[in-house]
Amino acid sequence: MGRVHVDALRRLGVHVVGVAGSTRAKAEAAALAPAYDSFEALIRDERVQVVHIATPNHLHHAQAKAALEAGKHVVCEKPLAMSSEESADLLDVAERSGLVHAVNYNLRFYPLVQHLHGVIASGELGELRLLTGHYLQDWLLRESDWNWRVDRSLGGPLRAVGDIGTHWMDMTQFLSGLRITAVMADLARFVESRDSREVDTEDAASILLHYEGGARGAVTVSQVSPGRKNQLAFEIDGSASSAAWSSEHPDELWIGHGDRASELLPRDPNLLNDEGRAASFVPGGHVEGYADTFRALYRAVYAAVADGRPGAGYPTFADGHDMMLVMDAVRRSAGEGRWVHVER
Repeated sequence: MGRVHVDALRRLGVHVVGVAGSTRAKAEAAALAPAYDSFEALIRDERVQVVHIATPNHLHHAQAKAALEAGKHVVCEKPLAMSSEESADLLDVAERSGLVHAVNYNLRFYPLVQHLHGVIASGELGELRLLTGHYLQDWLLRESDWNWRVDRSLGGPLRAVGDIGTHWMDMTQFLSGLRITAVMADLARFVESRDSREVDTEDAASILLHYEGGARGAVTVSQVSPGRKNQLAFEIDGSASSAAWSSEHPDELWIGHGDRASELLPRDPNLLNDEGRAASFVPGGHVEGYADTFRALYRAVYAAVADGRPGAGYPTFADGHDMMLVMDAVRRSAGEGRWVHVER
């Protein structure tokens, strides 16, 4: 993931001073930028203004807090921390610091997703009723598949939900402007042992959702769906129109109507609203994809950095903490077999 961060920053013209890895040798082997001996050496460097944290989840809290206390703006991968207690602490430190703080919910920044945000805010879908969809992958399909995210001591107690489910839930909260208020969650582990090690984190989840204002939702999350490499898909049904989008076809937005033909809107800056155009980098007919969402996110973040204070238009530690609170409710619901309210 660090490679994707560095690539996006360089395409924006941001100078990458250097990188730190678990060892200097690994940082040098990555060949991304000059290597530091340690993370501590990186945050001591007065040339560094912004720190991007793309480490395993168990390191986020300590590293983000140390960077903020060293006077650095921070962009942190999601989930923000290992627990809501840690994320609450980070949010407190970040807000008291006056520094820019962002969480890498980059998938908000597909141009058509940004366009749809404006469409919904203008009331074109009417009163929102249903938010449904899924986030499916297959990279942990086999018993031989292993990654640090499988280990709860490194990735946290929720794996599929924390890794990709939060992307879906953050996106639907962003699009709708409605927060998730309650959940009914069912977690599933289909592969009990991986690489000769016992597993105690979920492979998949089915979650029913209540949103503010009475809207209802349902999402399926899976990292064991054969052939699905990385598909986030949603449909949002309103009282006037509906909208559907999939990350496997990111340049097409379906708009559904009940009294006339439905539409398929292509990603063309000339056809999009201000939000959609702002997230587009190339003309219509030229596909924009995953890597471009990082660039669009960081453009907003670095505009705030240039101003020297937190700005608008990007997910902050407040959004990261909110997802940690939703995950608390998911864990409780799955463990207790009942609806659980999100405690904010």
